[in-house]
Amino acid sequence: MAMKIYTKTGDKGTTSLIGGTKVPKSHLRIEAYGTVDELNSYIGLCRDLLADENSRTVLLEVQDRLFTIGSSLACDPIKEPKMRIPDLKETDIELLEKEMDKMNQMTTEMKSFILPGGHLAVSQLHIARCVCRRAERCCVRLELESLEVEPIILKYLNRLSDYLFILSRYTSHQLKVAEIPWKPRL
Repeated sequence: MAMKIYTKTGDKGTTSLIGGTKVPKSHLRIEAYGTVDELNSYIGLCRDLLADENSRTVLLEVQDRLFTIGSSLACDPIKEPKMRIPDLKETDIELLEKEMDKMNQMTTEMKSFILPGGHLAVSQLHIARCVCRRAERCCVRLELESLEVEPIILKYLNRLSDYLFILSRYTSHQLKVAEIPWKPRL
C-alpha cells in the first residue's frame, strides 16, 4: 500500500522544520524554501523546453543543488549541524561560472537591456531568473532577521540568476531568435 501524502498536521497553519520545530506556514524560512521549490519546478519546465543536451544536463544539476538548498533552509538551524543534510560546495558555483563563460563566447555583445521574450523557452528562462531573484531576496531577508542562512546559498542563488539570464541569451542564439532590445521612450 502506498504511503498517504496528507498528514492533516498542517490544517491549522503550522508546519514542522526538519528537526521537529513547529513554525507558522507564513514563517520566512517556509517562504524561502517554498520559493526555492517553485524555482526548482520552473527549472524543470525550462529543461523540458530546451533541446541543447548540455544545458539540460546543467539544469538537472541545478535542480539537484536546489534540493540541497531547500533541505538546508527547511532545517531548524540549531539542529542542522547534527543532521546529515547535503552541502552546497564552491565547485557548484564554479560550474555555473564556467558554463556562463562558454555561452558568453557564443552570444553577441549586449548593447542594451533586452526584453524577455522571442520564444517560449527564452521567456520561461527569464521567468525562472525572476523566481531565482525572489528566492535570493527571501534568503537575504532570513539572514537580515538573524535566522541563519549559509552564505554559500546566497552566493549560489545570485550566480544562478546570472546563469539563467545568460542561458536565455544563449537559447535565443541557438534558436536564431532575435533578442528584443529595450528602447526607452524619451
